[in-house]
Amino acid sequence: MNGLENQLFQLKFTAKQLNKQSKRCQKDETTEKNKLKKAIQDGNMEGARIYASNAIRKKNESLNLLKLSSRIDAVASRVQTAITMRKVSNSMAQVVRGMGRAMDTMNLEQASNS
Repeated sequence: MNGLENQLFQLKFTAKQLNKQSKRCQKDETTEKNKLKKAIQDGNMEGARIYASNAIRKKNESLNLLKLSSRIDAVASRVQTAITMRKVSNSMAQVVRGMGRAMDTMNLEQASNS
């Protein structure tokens, strides 16, 4: 059971890291856009093309990181569900065992206590 919980932690941690990287790419994109505006104002068209392509690349990178983070979040959600179901199954197994013992002796007080 510890293994699944560790995996869940790792998945959530990775998703957070990807979100942070996406935000960093968004900042880089705005920086490149500002450089692009300055280059256009200065009449540097070749530099403006470079800054524009950098801004586009950073935007795509940011979107890809967000998509990946979303997918990892979905996997983490499924792992969380598996952990919860395992706990519920273990609890139900204990209840059924207790009820089985009580039914063998037909002692209703023991059945209500388990």
